[in-house]
Amino acid sequence: MKKRSLILSITTSLLTVSMLAGCESKPATTSTAKEATKTSGVVNVYTERNYDVDKQLYADFEKKTGIKVNLIEGKGDELLERLVREGKDSEADMFITADAGKLHVAKEKGVLQPSLSDTIAKNVPENLRDKDSNWIGLTMRARVIVYAKDRVEPEQLSTYEDLTSDKWKGKVLVRSSSVIYNQSLLASFIDINGEQKTTEWAKGIVANLAREPKGNDRDQAKAVVAGVGDVAIMNTYYVGLLANSSDPEEVKVAEKIGVFFPNQSTSGTHINVSGAGVTKSSKNKENAIKLIEFLSSTEAQKSYASVNYEYPVNKAVEPSELLKSWGEFKTQNINLTKLGENNKKAVEIMNAVGWK
Repeated sequence: MKKRSLILSITTSLLTVSMLAGCESKPATTSTAKEATKTSGVVNVYTERNYDVDKQLYADFEKKTGIKVNLIEGKGDELLERLVREGKDSEADMFITADAGKLHVAKEKGVLQPSLSDTIAKNVPENLRDKDSNWIGLTMRARVIVYAKDRVEPEQLSTYEDLTSDKWKGKVLVRSSSVIYNQSLLASFIDINGEQKTTEWAKGIVANLAREPKGNDRDQAKAVVAGVGDVAIMNTYYVGLLANSSDPEEVKVAEKIGVFFPNQSTSGTHINVSGAGVTKSSKNKENAIKLIEFLSSTEAQKSYASVNYEYPVNKAVEPSELLKSWGEFKTQNINLTKLGENNKKAVEIMNAVGWK
């Protein structure tokens, strides 16, 4: 009897061990893995911005909230293609890129979702976010006229429209029509002035070019200093980066150029943003919204302004001293959603007038 009880006990123990082993070796189901992602303190960010100030702000956010920021960096177009390809299975919670036009494309491709909170609405003016709250502006740039201090007096400058006059024949420098910054500039003109006047302006710019469009914004400034042309259209924050470059030659370039805001243009100086949107696939939406709230806070906005020479979107924060030294400007009175909505027509106009 005792022998039979012993055998029964051993058999029961072996069955128990076998069952436990089976449970341990069974892989986690997809739903369990997804649930773990939902409840973990992370936010996964696909970002085109690769600046030291951004990385420091993410570190500050992690320290403040305990939420880990995981970065996937790359070119905006490539990251957007990846989001589209991954679809609902994407692990991305947020998409960050430069230019409202690109953000609008992301919205049109259906990879973003509304992400407005009371805090975000307080921090970021309505015209600097998507009308449906699919993306939020984080930093602001102005696209201005830069001129050679030794050859041009500020009094000679006035508006974007004036750059098409005969006095600037062979003296204007600007980037290619394939650059989203220029596409958005024209998109803003379409909203303000209509297609016909915008076409006439683009045709006038092409007629006054000092050379065929090439290079980035910094290259336009360098070409001005080299005497290739007298004026260039470029974004303000590139001037700040030149002025504070580790390359002495770039600092010299910044010293020899002036910044002019075409405030007297039809509705003011053209502005644009780099911004963020919460992805439709997000498993950590609350964390993503918290990150946007932090990046639009006074604390983060001061860093953007002082370290990366971008204008704050939060009106409670003043521009850096360098930005103030360039003077004040009146911004175009449009919602930046229009930059995306008018992008296709802007590209058509540039192609039609031969803007390469």
